Amino acid sequence: MVSYKELGLVNTREMFAKAINGGYAIPAFNFNNMEQLQAIIKASAETKSPVILQVSKGARNYANQTLLRYMAQGAVEYAKELGWEHPQICLHLDHGDTFEVCKSCVDFGFSSVMIDGSSLPYEENIALTKQVVEYAHQFDVTVEAELGVLAGVEDDVQAEESHYTKPEEVIDFATRTGCDSLAISIGTSHGAYKFKPEQCTRDPQTGKLVPPPLAFDVLDAIMEKLPGFPIVLHGSSSVPQEYVDIINSNGGNLPDAVGIPEEQLRKAAKSAVCKINIDSDSRLAFTAAVRKVFAEKPGEFDPRKYCGPARDEMTKLYKHKIIEVLGSDGKAE
Repeated sequence: MVSYKELGLVNTREMFAKAINGGYAIPAFNFNNMEQLQAIIKASAETKSPVILQVSKGARNYANQTLLRYMAQGAVEYAKELGWEHPQICLHLDHGDTFEVCKSCVDFGFSSVMIDGSSLPYEENIALTKQVVEYAHQFDVTVEAELGVLAGVEDDVQAEESHYTKPEEVIDFATRTGCDSLAISIGTSHGAYKFKPEQCTRDPQTGKLVPPPLAFDVLDAIMEKLPGFPIVLHGSSSVPQEYVDIINSNGGNLPDAVGIPEEQLRKAAKSAVCKINIDSDSRLAFTAAVRKVFAEKPGEFDPRKYCGPARDEMTKLYKHKIIEVLGSDGKAE
């Protein structure tokens, strides 16, 4: 058993309370490798933003859970080297789908876990979430649950259609499970193809897809039912078109990739939404930078020469999200 506190990590309880009161959201960035982690910590340290390092089930399989633990510990020390005296860094399991996976992460030093029982019948979702909460809370590990289903694909998480969270269920669910935060469905979606073309309109000047707005009426109803309760938005990448264009112009094939407009995320961040998940955007930034190097320097084979620019591009992206979208800069001096 490894305590996250020994690694210098924090759970989400205090950072969420401050975010709700302060009208901003905490960035939750997924990482799979060293370059992503370096970029996340550099951006967070330079902006003094609290941050959640997210690890999916797929990332655990890819990177090895033992290495991930030490990478998180190293991230805390790296942040201090960068001048961030008191880093507020949380290590979070994204989309845990079984009690066993969540327990393993708690035991390995994660400070927060998500149990995603959203695909289960309502009562089964409650039972599974409650089981995880009862175990995690023994070690002061916070638990995120999910109610409602997001469409799209992210690692092992797949759903053809979204189902909005039912506001009438949230009080019962939160009370009976004891979860610390709740991921809801209001129209966000996993992956780089968050909407089908038929769900969108096209900008007559650019020909780019314009996605439908998020269901803020559902969010408002949930906030009315659970005032002050931490709400989470998954699938909130904006899919920057400049990255899509760089990828496509350098041998890629991402037709009609579209994400959530940043102005809608800014609006959400000022509400009870205190955690916003971003994964696909960093993948796009990384891939765009690598493809550009390969196109301009086809003889390059040193990973540092293409992973380095990718890391720099992700750092720039993360800082933009922290400052211009989420408003979390300067909240963790």
